[in-house]
Order: sequence, then C-alpha cells, then structure tokens
Amino acid sequence: MAEYNLTLPAMGESIAEATIIRWLKNEGDIIKKEDLLVEIATDKIDSEIYSPINGKLKKILITSNKVAKVGSSIAILEIELKNKLKLFEDKESTHNKNSILYMNRFYSPFVRFIAHKTGISISELNSIPGTGENNRLTKRDIIQYIQSKKHNLISYSISNLNSMIEDNQERNETIIEMDRIRKLTSINMIESKKISAHVTSFIEADVTNIVHWRNKIKDSFQKETGEKFTLMSIFVECVIKAIKDYPMINISVNGSKIIKKKHIHIGLATALPNGTLIVPVIKYADSYNLGGLIKIINDLIRRARSHQLKPEEIQGGTYTISNIGSFGNLFGTPIIHQPQVAIIAIGLIQKKLSIIETPNGDFIGIRHKLYLSHSYDHRVIDGVLGGGFLKTVAIYLEKFNCYTKII
Repeated sequence: MAEYNLTLPAMGESIAEATIIRWLKNEGDIIKKEDLLVEIATDKIDSEIYSPINGKLKKILITSNKVAKVGSSIAILEIELKNKLKLFEDKESTHNKNSILYMNRFYSPFVRFIAHKTGISISELNSIPGTGENNRLTKRDIIQYIQSKKHNLISYSISNLNSMIEDNQERNETIIEMDRIRKLTSINMIESKKISAHVTSFIEADVTNIVHWRNKIKDSFQKETGEKFTLMSIFVECVIKAIKDYPMINISVNGSKIIKKKHIHIGLATALPNGTLIVPVIKYADSYNLGGLIKIINDLIRRARSHQLKPEEIQGGTYTISNIGSFGNLFGTPIIHQPQVAIIAIGLIQKKLSIIETPNGDFIGIRHKLYLSHSYDHRVIDGVLGGGFLKTVAIYLEKFNCYTKII
C-alpha cells in the first residue's frame, strides 16, 4: 500500500487558511475517486474537498472545527500500489479538479447529506435535473431520483422525513438552525456596531434623465452586447466620482491610525436566493468605463447568486453599495462593512410630483426620485465629510451626462 497526503488546496492569493467544518468519511472507510470527503469554510464561502483517488481514509490529521493552513496536510489516504503510477501521472490535474470545490453547481447541505448517505457520487449528482431556480437541485428532486432508482436512505427514510415535517407543522413552529454564513453575518454585524460609531445621513436625488435614457437604449444595448443594462452601473460610476472628490471616505482605521487607500475597490451587497448576503468586490473600480462596469457587475452578481465566486472576489473592498430599492425599500440605515468606514444604500425609484425650477419660473412635473442613505463611522468622518460626499453622489446622479458613450 502507498500513502497520499491530502492537502488543503489554494483558494486564492489572499486566503491562507480554512476551517474544517466536518468530515463526511471516518478513518478506515473505503473511498472512491470523487467521493465527498470533507466540508471546509473560509470567510463567507463554504467549500468541499473530494477524494482524488480510490482507496481508504487512513488518518484524519485536522479534525472538525480546527483551522488548517493552505498547503498543509489534512488527512492521509491509502492507495493500492497498482494505482500509484496513474496517480503520479494525473497528480496535478487531479488535485486542481477534484480537491477544490465543485463550484459549477450549488447543492444545499441537506441535498449533499442525502447524496452522501445514499452513495450518490458527484458526477451522478451533477447529472440529476433540477427544478429549482437556475436549475438548482431541490430536496424534492433528489428524493424523487432516489425513489426512481430504489435507493434507501440509510437512517432517514422518506416517511421519517415527512413525519418530522408534519410534526413541526402540527406544533405550529419550525426550528431552523442558522447556517454558517448567517452565523458569520450575525457576528460581523454586531462587531461592526461595536467598532464604529454609526451615523446615517439621507438625501433625495432626481434620476429622471437617467431612467429615461436607460429605458431608451437598454434593448438595443442588450441586443448588441448580450449584457443587461441595469442602473447599478451608473450608481457605481457616480459613487466612484464622489470618492475621487472626497478621498478620505476611502479609508480604514487601525487603532489610532487612519489608513488611506490608494485604489477604489467597490463592494456590492448582493442577496442570495437562500436569503443570505454576500459582497462581491469590483477591484480597481475607477479603471472601468460605464460599459466595463456593466459587464463586471453583471458577471459578479450572476456568479454570486450561483455560488461561483472565488474567495478573493469577496475581499479587499474599500467602500460598499447596497441596493435596498430592489426589495421595494425607500431608505434604510445600512451597517458598515468592516474594516471600511462608510456604506451607501440606494432606495426605490418612485414617480413623484415635484416643483421644477427654471429661468422662466417654477412649475410642477412628474419626476423619478430616490433616497440615498449614507452610514459612516463618526470616529473619523464628520458630518461635513459624510454629508458632503452624499450630496455629491446625488449631484452626479442628477447631472449625469445622458450622451455618455457606454462602450
């Protein structure tokens, strides 16, 4: 017999370690190539490691809830000698393909648990049609698949699962354990309120010209480029311009030291289908024109919602934008994303009767307006800076050049 050291794979330049959530195989278990071995987690992203070989799990080196360094051994696998040569030949591609999270399709912990207990491999799981959003595999899908294949759930039969659900319904309550992302979000939000002295300012902005311009060109733009032209790209561009005018918004705090950032990295707070929140980051956001912003924003949000982001793509933000208008909210008091010092929330666009001032007198007209909410850390940002920045964002929105070249 030969041994194979299973190491924690690299998950991006800025990721140095991960937490072992749980092992799905025990020491001494026979394992097959592509069997799910262990669930791991970095900040906000859960990953999985699959077996690169056929053999046996000889020894677990890093147990559940322990932290492992990237590149360090987390387990020792035992392989047959006849497979050793093949393993050596395929070592590089096998490590990259099978050890890192299969991110091309998301599976909930419940679905993964059933697959593990019924012996469904990752390749078989990938072949099962899904009826959920974006072809996501639901609990019903995998149960129906198991029934059709006449698999047996080892310790949980279908009737037991249904009776558990019915029992909870009869008691008029359902107990839901927070998933890891929700737990991390809870901790981070509480810590942010403890760290930063939050102050929130509000302003109303007239975005009529932007709305009309976007409605006029969106269809032709999508036909020409294949990209959906959302208003978020314009919001991001106006925020970037305001940050250039007020660079002390683009800072962080370390003790009594203020760290001024050289580059602008914009985080986009994005709601996932399961209700949790993730913040993909547009790195070097000020280097893009409007067309580039449209493309990268669509890509980041699309991959965020399908759980395909790389760990480094949710790190390094210097300022965050939250689009609460997508939930139908007018305004709110967003919580600062540490270690940043400010965050802006964009409210719902509404048609309003407004007084319009002109050189020839005032008149009443219908305008598209929204509220902007700006939360900032009062330890380092006073009202003059925080409020002035917010006013400038509104001015850039109202004076947006509707003859801007997108591409």
